[in-house]
Formats: sequence, C-alpha cells, structure tokens
Amino acid sequence: MIELIDLYKDPQRSIESRIENLLSLMTLEEKAGQLHQAPAPIEAVSELCALARAGRLGSLVLATSAHAGSEEQQVASLDQYNAVQRAAVEESRLGIPLIYGRDVIHGHRTLFPIPLGQAAAWDADLVRDASAAAAKEASAAGIHWTFAPMIDIARDPRWGRVAEGFGEDPFLVSVMAEACVRGFQGDDPAGSESVLACLKHFLGYGAAEGGRDYNSTEITEHTLLNVYLPSFEAGIKAGAGSVMAAFHEIGGTPCSGNRQLLTGLLRDRLGFDGLIVSDWNSVGELQEHGVAESPRDAAAIALDAGVDLDMCSGAYLTHLPELVEAGIVPIEQVDNAVRRVLRTKFLCGLFERPYTERSIPSQEFAEATMALARRLAARSAVLLKNDGSVLPLSKHRSRIAVIGPLAHARRELMGTWSIDAVDSDGVTVVEGIRAVAPDIEILTGAGPSDLDLSLASRADVVIVVVGEHHNRSGENASLADLHLPPGQTELVRAAKELGKPTIAVVCAGRPIILTDIERSADAILYAWHPGVQGGLGIADILFGGASPAGRLPITFPRHEGQIPLYYNHKSTGRPNEGKYLETLTTPLYPFGYGLTYTTFAYSSLSLDAAAISANDTITASISIKNTGSQAGEEVVQLYIRDLVARVTRPIKELKGFQRVSLEAGETKTVTFTIGPDQLSYAGPDGRRIVEPGEFQVWIGGDSTAAQSAVFRVR
Repeated sequence: MIELIDLYKDPQRSIESRIENLLSLMTLEEKAGQLHQAPAPIEAVSELCALARAGRLGSLVLATSAHAGSEEQQVASLDQYNAVQRAAVEESRLGIPLIYGRDVIHGHRTLFPIPLGQAAAWDADLVRDASAAAAKEASAAGIHWTFAPMIDIARDPRWGRVAEGFGEDPFLVSVMAEACVRGFQGDDPAGSESVLACLKHFLGYGAAEGGRDYNSTEITEHTLLNVYLPSFEAGIKAGAGSVMAAFHEIGGTPCSGNRQLLTGLLRDRLGFDGLIVSDWNSVGELQEHGVAESPRDAAAIALDAGVDLDMCSGAYLTHLPELVEAGIVPIEQVDNAVRRVLRTKFLCGLFERPYTERSIPSQEFAEATMALARRLAARSAVLLKNDGSVLPLSKHRSRIAVIGPLAHARRELMGTWSIDAVDSDGVTVVEGIRAVAPDIEILTGAGPSDLDLSLASRADVVIVVVGEHHNRSGENASLADLHLPPGQTELVRAAKELGKPTIAVVCAGRPIILTDIERSADAILYAWHPGVQGGLGIADILFGGASPAGRLPITFPRHEGQIPLYYNHKSTGRPNEGKYLETLTTPLYPFGYGLTYTTFAYSSLSLDAAAISANDTITASISIKNTGSQAGEEVVQLYIRDLVARVTRPIKELKGFQRVSLEAGETKTVTFTIGPDQLSYAGPDGRRIVEPGEFQVWIGGDSTAAQSAVFRVR
C-alpha cells in the first residue's frame, strides 16, 4: 500500500496532486537538480550516474557539444542511458526519472529531406507522417524529447540554419509547425512511439543581422507579433509540450533573460503552460552578452525571465540554492519551474515507463519509412527550369552521363543534423537512376574532371549533380557567398558547351545563387538535401515516375546584394523607385514557384460577395485547367492584401493553399473561404483586428499570381 508520503508514486491520482506531493518532499538542492540538463558524452556516464543518484540531475541532452549538428560525436548507448536512468529512479532518494532530449530534426536513422525541403513539398500530411516515423525510431533509441521543429522565419539565406526551418512565410511555417508537433507527439506524448516536441527558437532568431548565426536582431514589436510569432502560436495550439529560448538578443535583452518575452508574451499572452528550456549554455552566455556579471547573476536573471530548464551551463545547479537562501531568488520561482519540469515528465509517462527496452523497428515499418522518405524526397524537389521539355527523360534512352561532385554522394545528400544517420542507408543519384531506369547506359566519373566531360561528350543527355557539402549549411554555417563551390558552375557550363541537353540537379541546404546555372542548364531540379532516399526521389522526378510538385518556401535571389529579399515586403512611398543600378530588384525565382511537366491556366476568379462585415466570411473561386498533354499536380495559392490600414501592410500575404491533381485537358474549380483569420493582423496590444476597407485577393501558382479581385470589409 502506498504511504501518504509517497502519493506521487500512485498513477491513479491526478498529475497535479502527484506534483504537489513530490514538491513537498524535495530539498532545495534536489529542486535545483531538476532544473539542470547535462550533456551526455560517453566518458561521463559514471559522473552522470553519480549526479542522478544524488538528485542533482533532471535531464540529459544527448550530445557532447553545442555543434552536434555538424560534428561526429560519440554519445552514450541505450544501455548506458538506462543505467543513468536506473541511478535516478532506483538509487536516488525520491526516484524522479530523467528526461532525455536529442536533436531529431528531420529524422532519426531514416533521414527525410531537410526541413526547408519538407516545406517545399507544401504537404502537411506528408510532413506529419515523416515526423511520426522519426518519433517512432527515436523513441526506440531511448529519446523522449526532440528539439524540433525549428519554426523561425528565415528571410536571409546567408544564415545557415535556414536549412533547419520551413522558410520565409508565417502562414506556411505555421502549417508545418502544426504538422510536426502532431507527428512527433501523436495523440499522447506518453505513447511508446511518441516524443515531446520543442518549438524553437523563441523569438526572432531568424532575423540575425547579416545572416550571422547567434547575432543580434532589431525587430519592431509589430513585426515580432505579425511575422515571427504566428508559427509559435500555431505550434502551441497544436499542443507542443516545450519551447526553447533563443540565443540572440532583441532590443538589448538576450532572449534567455527576457521576462517580457518569455513570461509576458509566451506565458501570459499566449497562455503557454509547458516547459521552457534554454538553448545550449544560453543562460551562461548572459555573461558574454554583458547583462550578467557572473554565472550566479545569470541564473537569477534567466529564472526570473521564465527559463525552467538550464541546458548545459550548470548555473542553476550551482547557484540557485544559495540565491534562494540569500533572498535574491524567491522560492516560488524555483517551485514553479520545478512543477513544469515534473509535469512534463508525468505527461511523457516517465514515472510509469522510465526505461527503454532495446528494440529494432520491424522490417515492415522500416520498408514503409523508406518508402515515405523516397516519396517526400520526390515531393520536395522543385523543378525550376525545363526548356524544351527536356524532362522527363525516357527510360529507354541509350546513354546518359551522370557527372559532378555529388553524383556519387551519399552523406552529403543527408544534409545537416544527420547525427544518427548510417551512411550505407543513403542512395546516391547514380544508384537511384540505375534502380529507376535499369535499361539505360550510365556514363559516370567521380567528380568535376576532364574524364567527366569526356564521358559527357559520348552521351545523349548530361546530368550534372552539384551542390553543397552537408556541413556547409546548418548551425554556425553562415555564408557570405551563396554561389556553388568553385568549379561546379563551370562544370555545368562546360557540359552545355558540348551541345548536349544538360540537366543540373542541385542538392543544397539553402537557396543558392543560380543566375549562371540558369543561363547554362536546359533544366534545373532543386532537390535540397533530400535525405537517405534522395537518389531514388530525384530519379523518380527525372524519369517521370513522380510528377514535379515542389514549390519554393523561400525566395531565390539573383545576387547576394539583394538580401534580404522576400515576397511579403511592405510598399514604400515610392514603390517604383529605389532600384539597384547594376541588377534587377526582382528575384530569380519567387516564393511559391515551381514547374510541372504540364501547364495550367487560371481564369474566372470570382467572389461570392462585394462586401462583408468584419466577422463574416467570403468565398473566392477560380477555374484552373490543365492545358498540357499529361496529368499534373498544381499547388493553388491564395494571397491577400489589406489595401489601406492604420499601419503599413505587406504587399501580399499567403493565406491558403490547396493541392489539385488534373488530367490533361481537365478543368476544376478551386474555392477558398476567407474570414477574420485571413484578414486580421496583430495590433499593438497583440489582439487580432480586422480593419474596414478594401482587400485584394490573388489566386495563382506562386506569389506573382496575376488573377485578382477586390472586396470591401464594412
């Protein structure tokens, strides 16, 4: 029989009563321990066991340094994770389990396309399924919590972490945020095949000056609320259990020490009651920012701001007890943070199921996951150019040269944050083409050499596979020059000069400046870093086994000097002036852009009313016809502009999209319902407002859609 003192062990009692009982039994040092997350290098297992046994450890981040996404790291094994957990559960005074977090960014062992590529699929269901598959693999490896999705709005492709997010648009990123949360957490984060999601980085990290990682930002409150906040609102609404505070500072206050941001905005205004975790050592870095004199000061500032769990700095573990005893930190702040940590552990089912049994996903699951990865790799690829309908290729063409530095790449196709990948799982582009089109003769070398061009001269078609190394994007991988690495553009140009149809396949973690490639290649397929099944997904597109269906989630500039360049910018007082003297101001490829193997014609955009009240809805309809000779899939996109408001508004904002499949010659009518959610924006007090006046609606295939209509809100 459970004694009164051990009520927290009784699963029949409410979580809140168990939390209060456990909190009443904890010493101040044990409370500080619950707020400490430590790294997990393999050599530190005995030390971690000792900390857990003493009640001075609440969580592990399963990494050995702050740059796990771009480093080869040897972390502890599942047996060792369970050993540390056993020290906490069976050998400590209160037996509080640990929660283990890891960066499961775009898959665990089975890597899907990088998140920016997933966003290019414009397919929330597919992204949700990929997140669910990643959660199943990760949970089987002893992981309870993923530090994903990253839902920062990224308007500067020089920033390496653009690869880790879903692009530049608040609406599209919000859709992806919801999909990831629902995929990772499933119906219940306590499920044996679920992991807790973490929305990151709160807030505005993607606005780092110059695209330099960790850099300062300057963001007005209006922009913060209307551009950077909506994706977090969507993730919270979807039930995300945790949020990560960002590294950078806004208006002079680092995010991990910003009470107005973490408590005022996130907790009080948005109503988020889950766990707030710092980023790696961002509590300790308050001293580097110059707002804390010492780690002791940093601990007090961060806890007061609202950071519950200190990742890796050790400031809470070392200094919170003395800060409370000195009367500097109220015990109520510590208790509230501990409540949130304990609540998270209860909600994740760790008190009832603290250990992970060694398990290998079934062959059926593994095959289904690989099929999903292949489908998403094809779905995310964006066809940027296809002059003369050189694509799709015939599977019976006699000779195809496949050359370039990434033709035989395996690890590079997996992209950043490939920390749990196995190289042998990857499929190269050459291997993918061989599997999809076994009857053709492939001529291939090993890189951008004279031999490659010699082979190309004997081919009917040349495929040049170019792009970035997987560590050339991601965290701490900012670039000033967004062109392809040296020699790659020249290789595409040399192949084209042979007089053969030339196809450039680009595998990269960010928008690359493709101005020169666009002039040389007959066709360009932008495949991002497509994951372990990338070679097959690319081949499916090249040979018509899958219809190109990807659309750009971020604008592609012509030149770095145009950056920042994004579609939903504001008008100026002189919108037809302010041009560059030596280049265009328009992008090379606009947001939402992507070709298919057929063509579509839009016509007859109509609204079912000329005017509505602020609380009503209006229906926009448009006719779309497949005017080509084969079936295809279009992403029909809805854009809206508030023509006159009290504050300046973007010239266009994405407010909806639908995928539509059409047979050759087929016509369909697509409708969108427009109401307060689409017409409102956040005012100075954060509340959504719909202003009276005229609104313009566009529907089309990308952000340059021309078909439009106007209605009035009374």
